Amino acid sequence: MIINGTLTRGENAEVIIASYVVAMSLFGITERLGVLLRNACSALVRDKVSFQAMSIVSAYVVVGLMFASATIAFTPVGNWIFSHLFAADQNMITQIVSVYQVLIFVTFFSAIRCLFQGVIILNRQTKWLTIGMIIRLLVMYLLSLYFIHTGNINAKTGAYIFLSGMMVESLISFLEGRVLVKKMVHKDPTHSVRTKKQIFQFYRPLILSSLIIVMVGPMINAFLGKTGEIELAIASYAIALSITQLFLSFFTYTHQIVLTFHKDHPKKVQQFTLFIGFIPTLILAGFCFSPLGAFFIEHVLGANDRLVAASLDALYVFMLMTLAFPFIDYCNGLLMVKKETKVMVYSQSTNILFTFIVLVIASAFVPHWNGRIGAIAQSVGMLSELCMLALILYSGGKRKKKDLSQLRQTEKNFVNG
Repeated sequence: MIINGTLTRGENAEVIIASYVVAMSLFGITERLGVLLRNACSALVRDKVSFQAMSIVSAYVVVGLMFASATIAFTPVGNWIFSHLFAADQNMITQIVSVYQVLIFVTFFSAIRCLFQGVIILNRQTKWLTIGMIIRLLVMYLLSLYFIHTGNINAKTGAYIFLSGMMVESLISFLEGRVLVKKMVHKDPTHSVRTKKQIFQFYRPLILSSLIIVMVGPMINAFLGKTGEIELAIASYAIALSITQLFLSFFTYTHQIVLTFHKDHPKKVQQFTLFIGFIPTLILAGFCFSPLGAFFIEHVLGANDRLVAASLDALYVFMLMTLAFPFIDYCNGLLMVKKETKVMVYSQSTNILFTFIVLVIASAFVPHWNGRIGAIAQSVGMLSELCMLALILYSGGKRKKKDLSQLRQTEKNFVNG
């Protein structure tokens, strides 16, 4: 939101935002693998021994991500990817690559942040996540004011703002996380995770499923590049998605709540999820169907009339995504608790399949829908993922009950001779 509000004030804002968004969509692939360290850490770390194994795995991940990112940013590979896979205009390529060259440093700080946030969540000191985010947003906002005041705004400006915020949040997470690690017992006799191999067994399916799901953003941007008004389509989709993600950001830790509390309080976690699950949709509906939406996009983000109308059109559709997301996060949390992360590969493959089908149909028959095409595709994809998760968990629960019933019947027969 802060970044888009800054970029809309630059000259030729639609091209600037589109260049930044294309770079961010590729960055999302590498950064996502670092974010998974938070889930793995909070699920698997319980003592200093398991944290040490987790740290070694994290180092492997960070080195691999940095190498892959640097190859894209500083070799002709990046130009080829952005021009052929993303179908970006040649006049945008230079800006896109310059943005990505800054974002590779964001990848490093994001991975460090997520590793220690896993420790913070494990110890239920989540106030530090809030503190870190508030300070991060303040730094980003002040830097955005500087760029707006000086008038030096281009696509790279957004990357600098993003990097500054990530560095601050990473530092706060690192400082608090290190304190909590020192307080851990050296070796918890009740905890079985000891080696890098055990962590990779949990982490590897998350990598595969994430590589699948993060392709949604680049795929949407690639198909939006086939619309009649490319810059407007990508920019309106980006603004609508950033607003949607703002409202969803308060509900993105449902899986962590499941990881932390489900073992002891499964019913309460379920009730809590049902209670908060519909709130993002209600908030977004109030934003879209009141004068606040248009006012905010025009005056706070600084968008022109054409971009305001296109962004609102996409926002109406994104209400479907806000309806599905909290419950997807809850289901994924259950899979992590059960150490069945490999199931996410199937659910997220379903997501990207339906997203692709909608993109193909919509871009062929209604290309004038611009950013709405991306919003419809992403929303339908997430609804299909939720249906697949519900089916898998329901089937698994039914099978477990059947096995338990058979076991009890066997015990009864044995007792009765």
